[in-house]
Amino acid sequence: MEKRLSDRDIERMARRSAGARLGWYIHAGVYVVITTALGLLSAMGGKGWAVYPALGWGAGVVIHGLVVFFLTDGRGVYERLVQQERERLSMQRDPW
Repeated sequence: MEKRLSDRDIERMARRSAGARLGWYIHAGVYVVITTALGLLSAMGGKGWAVYPALGWGAGVVIHGLVVFFLTDGRGVYERLVQQERERLSMQRDPW
């Protein structure tokens, strides 16, 4: 039987989810600004070196986005592990 979430729990989860999404938006924005600047510097020097940091960092932004938007389903991984541990420990509790 699944317990009903309290208003406090809903608020906490909503804030955590919104914070994770905001973190990704900031990460992606900084990536765009910095890689644009590096691309301009690279082009002014007549070289193409800026593609390497853009690819590496871009992979990090994509992975970050996958975790935030697809893998956490509204709850953080840490929070799920804590809940699993609570359930495991409550099953071991001595009834006497």
